[in-house]
This record gives sequence, structure tokens and C-alpha cells, in this order.
Amino acid sequence: MAITAATVKELRTRTGAGMMDCKKALNETNGDLEAAVDLLRSKGLAAAQKKSSRTAAEGLVGVAVSGTKGTALEVNSETDFVAKNEQFQDFVVKATGAALELGGDDIDAVASAAHPDGGTIADTLTNNIATIGENQSLRRVKTVSVNNGIVVSYMHNAVAPNLGKIGVLVALESEAAADVLEALGKQIAMHIAAAFPLALNSDGLDQDVIARERKIAEEKAAESGKPANIIEKMVDGAIAKFAKENALLSQLFVMDNKTPIAQVVEAAGKEAGAKIELVDYVRFQLGEGIEKEEADFAAEVAAAAGV
Repeated sequence: MAITAATVKELRTRTGAGMMDCKKALNETNGDLEAAVDLLRSKGLAAAQKKSSRTAAEGLVGVAVSGTKGTALEVNSETDFVAKNEQFQDFVVKATGAALELGGDDIDAVASAAHPDGGTIADTLTNNIATIGENQSLRRVKTVSVNNGIVVSYMHNAVAPNLGKIGVLVALESEAAADVLEALGKQIAMHIAAAFPLALNSDGLDQDVIARERKIAEEKAAESGKPANIIEKMVDGAIAKFAKENALLSQLFVMDNKTPIAQVVEAAGKEAGAKIELVDYVRFQLGEGIEKEEADFAAEVAAAAGV
């Protein structure tokens, strides 16, 4: 596979590695970008990066809460201009409300749900595409709930009430006072927005992700030249560290950088005189995991002009 300058540039952007290292990694992996990222990481030439930090799609994330239930919904568009369009914002708000009423995590069910202004959510979206003149799509939805407690929402850098690019929901099960839970939930939500946990606890981490991290750790440890039993311990230690840093309950609270979230919740419960349990959360960052091709504007203009 031919190694293009654009591929080398993207690998440099994603890893911070030098140009020659990037070229060599791409040659060794036959141009496979993801494999090249892993190779550079295994050699200690790149820092681990989460795919979600490479936000590519535009649109909005909406959040809505009612009582003990909350829903987050992502709606994508082609450009950021649409996210500022009042018609689009109104659609996301009403679609999120419909998703909250419906419950669940089925985006197709949301599309088929009734829109408060008539027709279905999908019908309204189709009309918006025609009137706004840009493709839009319902991407994903997630609902969390508690039996007794509260669901707290937080929108980082909101562009309008409950609309923005990073939406968070925190589900706290407890008999503690609502104002206590609201304050705690807001702090945890802000932590989640900043720290981007991959799961509530280590057991919930994606096993494919763990396998990938283990392979990288094995390759890195093998270069140390240490005995096999030491290498095994090094790898296990690296995976334990990864799990601790990426599971919400074991992450260090961003506000003091020393207390695990589990202990923050436990301490809040003791102070409130009622046990508090963090049972679930949602973190939707607009476009996370979507790779978007960067257009060559000059080339587009030249093509349009027939040059």
C-alpha cells in the first residue's frame, strides 16, 4: 500500500511522533494507520490517545432528565453552522424529550417515536434535511435510571440549555436529600466530562480494548530484555494501571487529583447520613469515534472551476 503524505501527517497528529518514525511505522504496517499507532506506542514513541478525543462529526448532543430517569441523544450534521440553527436545535431538544419518554438505548425506536409537533421523529428529520439543505442523522441514545435517587445532567460548554458537544448523565441511587445528590452529581459529571472514563468499573471495560492494551504492553516489555516472569509482571502491572485510570470508580477525582471517585461518593454518603451509590453514567462527546475525511478546499475550488 502506498504511504501518502496525508497518512504520515495524520499519524504525526495522532501520536506526536517524528516524521521519520511515522514513515517507518507505516512502512512496517503496510500503511495500516491503527497498527502504526500501536507500533509507535509499543516503542514508547507515542502517548496513548482515546479515539473520542478525535472529534470529527458536527451536530449536537442533547440531554433531558425527568425524575429518576435521564437520556442523552446525539444528532449529527455535516457542518457546525447547522448546530447553531434554531430549527436544528429545536429538533434536538424535542427528539431528546421523546427519547426520554420512550426510554432505552434503541436509536431506531427513537426515529419511529412520535414527534410532539406531529408525525415521527424521522419524518421531522427528513423535513429538516430538505429545508436546511444539509444531511443530518440520529446517531445514538442512552437512558439511565435509578429506583430511588436522582439522575443529574451536565452539558460542557453548552450552546443552549441542555445542548452542546459533551453531554453527561450521572445516576445516583440513594435516600439522601435531593440537593445533596444534585451537588455531588454535578461534581462527578464535571469529572466525567474532563476525565473520559471508559466504563463504570474495571469489569465493564471492553475486552477488545484490554486485549489491545495488553499486546502493546507485551511488545514494550519485551524490549526491556528482562526474564519472562518479570515481563509477565510488567504487563499485568500495565493493564492494572490502564484499568484503574479508565474505570470511573477508580479514577482520581479531578478536583483534588488524589481521591478515587468511589471514595468521594462514599464520603458524601457518610456526611449525608445515607448510603450513596453511583450506579451508572453516560458521556456523549459529539462525533467521538467517527473519522472524518479532511477536505482539500483548494482542490475543491479548482475542481469546481474545471482547472
